[in-house]
Amino acid sequence: MNRILVTGGAGFIGSAVVRHILKETQDSVCVVDKLTYAGNLENLAEVADSPRFRFEKVDICDKAELDRVFASFAPTHVMHLAAESHVDRSIDGPGEFIQTNIVGTYTLLEAARKYFAMLDEAGKAAFRFHHISTDEVYGDLNGPEDFFRETTPYAPSSPYSASKASSDHLVRAWKRTFGLPTVVTNCSNNYGPYHFPEKLIPLVILHALDGRELPVYGKGLQIRDWLYVEDHARALYLVATQGVPGETYNIGGHNEKRNIDVVETICRLLDELQPRKDGKSYLEQIVFVKDRPGHDLRYAIDAAKIQKELGWKPLESFDSGIRKTVLWYLEHRNDWCAHVLSGAYRMERLGTGGDK
Repeated sequence: MNRILVTGGAGFIGSAVVRHILKETQDSVCVVDKLTYAGNLENLAEVADSPRFRFEKVDICDKAELDRVFASFAPTHVMHLAAESHVDRSIDGPGEFIQTNIVGTYTLLEAARKYFAMLDEAGKAAFRFHHISTDEVYGDLNGPEDFFRETTPYAPSSPYSASKASSDHLVRAWKRTFGLPTVVTNCSNNYGPYHFPEKLIPLVILHALDGRELPVYGKGLQIRDWLYVEDHARALYLVATQGVPGETYNIGGHNEKRNIDVVETICRLLDELQPRKDGKSYLEQIVFVKDRPGHDLRYAIDAAKIQKELGWKPLESFDSGIRKTVLWYLEHRNDWCAHVLSGAYRMERLGTGGDK
């Protein structure tokens, strides 16, 4: 059985990975999370009682604490998801992104390198450091026939994507220079349950239900490839356990949609599932706002490599995934959503520090 250390495991994608591992495998998991605004232990409530689950409230920039966790947990794999990830926040305050995404990744790599050096040959052969990144490091695409591939040159547009590009380069350098067995994945836009409400899809759902305006940047013509988070979690576990050190795998949902089409789809689903009391459509709440600086026009992933080499492909179409997502937010509007929007989840923390 594997012992997997998951950084950022209380976040949106990280918690999906943890739930997948604990439900679908016999592996053990240690979540390392600083519990910033986007880290929420309620995301892990359904697996927190597992004897194979452990939680450590640790900042990945804290070298001494990382050394302690590596020594006590003795991981066979590291899955590094801890990151500041919201583009708008990176424009307003880049410093936290530099600290967490670059300095934090460096600190984690050094802790992993120190730990790796102490393993015996069998332990070294099994160990993997899996760095989870984003397709935004590639910049954006020109023509409709272009796709991001593992060989696409980096051209980040925002402080967020630049900080993730930097962390990608660090991970590859630690493989080349120090022999740390690393693997990198770059994914398209995720969506699904437990998504923090600052992001497009949950924001639209919750604003619509509250009768608020639904802001769309520019004319909403930006195109994204949408990946259901549980499909992504399956892919990440597969790469962590079967990926080849030194390789990069792009993970996409094969679901390119314009932002305006995503918003309109959500409105129509809400019209069906929870109609407005006045009989009008949620579409009437859409408003167009000034575009953000440096906004990339189109992202699209070519995921042929991971399908060919590891046998992964997404199970959810956008239609099936977005319906599941809207239904989840409707079902959890008065508990998880209410706790996040009020900030109550940050007060409760379900018990923090040390083991679960």
